[in-house]
Amino acid sequence: MESAAYKRVVIKLSGEALAGEHEGGIDPKQLDFIASTIRDIYKLGVQIGIVVGAGNLWRGNIGVAYGMDNVTADHMGMIATVINALGLRDALERAGIPARVQTAVQMNQVAEPYIRLRAIRHLEKGRVVIFAGGTGNPFFTTDSAAALRAREIKADVIIKATKVDGVYDTDPKKNPNAKKFERITYGEAIDYRVKVMDMTAITMCMDNGMPLIVLNFWEEGALRRAILGEKIGTYIGDQH
Repeated sequence: MESAAYKRVVIKLSGEALAGEHEGGIDPKQLDFIASTIRDIYKLGVQIGIVVGAGNLWRGNIGVAYGMDNVTADHMGMIATVINALGLRDALERAGIPARVQTAVQMNQVAEPYIRLRAIRHLEKGRVVIFAGGTGNPFFTTDSAAALRAREIKADVIIKATKVDGVYDTDPKKNPNAKKFERITYGEAIDYRVKVMDMTAITMCMDNGMPLIVLNFWEEGALRRAILGEKIGTYIGDQH
């Protein structure tokens, strides 16, 4: 049996990942694809936490641009992550993977409140834990929530699931000669102001020594290869 290089991981999924080729909403086929991809590493015995965004349903900055209060806009985003988390949990359960949703914004009738030790217990019991509601506070992104939860549950690595195959020195869509990095330090990621993750989240990872792997989640086998320790995507950290 193949051996995983990481025992406990946090996967950061954007809300757009659930929309697939649609401009917004949730594509059930996309949920099934995500669940199937997660199942590939679940079979390796990896303990899996997932932080999901809400960009497919709501973007707070758009509301603010129209005069909405920042805190209200962020609260709406937090609630939208719960909708995504419930859909993802359902897909995982249908794929034969036990899963729980824990949310930083209490909704006791639909999800568990986020309780750190309970989350760790779920992971130890072989359940995937989906962390919703962001950090529970406005002005923080779900990227920051991923950095926070990863540290709290003592994850070995954060996998940033994107549509690009790593970090580049310039936008590869605009520059065909853009250079891809196999690995960079936290400081270099901040200097380059990489767009795959916000600076607050990267700084939190740097302060806590939490490594990041940025990869194309939709490249067949990419997630599994990363979990097995193969060099894929871009590794952000001081040691590897």
